[in-house]
Amino acid sequence: MATTVNSEQGSSVNRRGFLNFLLGITGLGWLASILYPVLKYLNPPELPEANISSLKVGKVDDIPYNSGQIIKFGRTPVLLIRDSEGTFKALHGVCTHLDCIVQYKPDKELVWCACHGGSYDTDGNNLSGPPPRPLEKFAVNIRDGELYVAKGEA
Repeated sequence: MATTVNSEQGSSVNRRGFLNFLLGITGLGWLASILYPVLKYLNPPELPEANISSLKVGKVDDIPYNSGQIIKFGRTPVLLIRDSEGTFKALHGVCTHLDCIVQYKPDKELVWCACHGGSYDTDGNNLSGPPPRPLEKFAVNIRDGELYVAKGEA
């Protein structure tokens, strides 16, 4: 009789071990189905940037004298300035100090960063404040009354 009890206990242990194995696999599958989307959300895929070399901004007559406006050059903000004499200039629209968007102040005819009071002249050179480098320049071209901004200096 002792042998039958051992055989019953042996088959019971095997069933219990098999059920524990199945529960463990099911638990791991459930955990993976929760963690995978969370990890994919935290690490988004790289999106390629559009490779543009020139951008049509609009008609020359539509931009008033002594004004500035931010335009999007791909993902890059560009500050387009038309000074009081009618000359167009385009500068990188992000401050070199802490990546804040800059703006044109028509009353002082300078480019100003509101974050820490840094200022640049209309050629992008540092005038005051914490910015460590001048602003990058973009080329401005006029063809048939249309205004184009391009990478690189004019």
